[in-house]
Amino acid sequence: MIYSLNGERCTSSSRLLVQDTIYDEVCARVAEVAKRIKVGHPLAPETVVGPLIHPEHEAKVLSYFDKAREEGATIAVGGEKIGEKGCYVAPTLFTQATNDMAIAQEEIFGPVLTAIPFKDEDEALALANNVQYGLAAYLWTNDLNRAMRMTDELEAGMMWVNSENIRHLPAPFGGVKASGIGRDGGDWSFDFYMETVNVSFPRAAHKTPKLGG
Repeated sequence: MIYSLNGERCTSSSRLLVQDTIYDEVCARVAEVAKRIKVGHPLAPETVVGPLIHPEHEAKVLSYFDKAREEGATIAVGGEKIGEKGCYVAPTLFTQATNDMAIAQEEIFGPVLTAIPFKDEDEALALANNVQYGLAAYLWTNDLNRAMRMTDELEAGMMWVNSENIRHLPAPFGGVKASGIGRDGGDWSFDFYMETVNVSFPRAAHKTPKLGG
């Protein structure tokens, strides 16, 4: 998700929470995949990641590489600009990260993923919710009961269980907390783009209650 559309999508899974017992293995596999992602001209058939939208945004994304190092995270792969022309940034993975770091709390909006370990379900839920945003969440588990518990408690407007962002367009689209209010999509869009007005008419003559008269 985070490496699709150059990471410039609102529903990108920018934080990867992984149980500590498999953290190193999962991060190693993600790094290998990130290394193989083709970065290049957006019209080239083999390109997966193209340029960022603007030099100012590219500078913002690149600035997080220094922030990551300063805060003690490791850049497992990427962490650099590609080429001299265009706004190309290598698919990046931050490891050994904690949830209080800027790379975990702020929206980078680029092909940059922050991997954070957790010990148990309670810690995973606390980490997931301890951020100002709440648009989308992705949960991967073979335990149906755990999936039900987590989706009940996760603070996100949209959630996918064992699935990537497969959107049914008539379904409500929107987030919670700093990710906005209201819902778009299908019939929900009418409410989102309209102001509902309540107008009342009496259907028969009636006595109007008066105070002090």
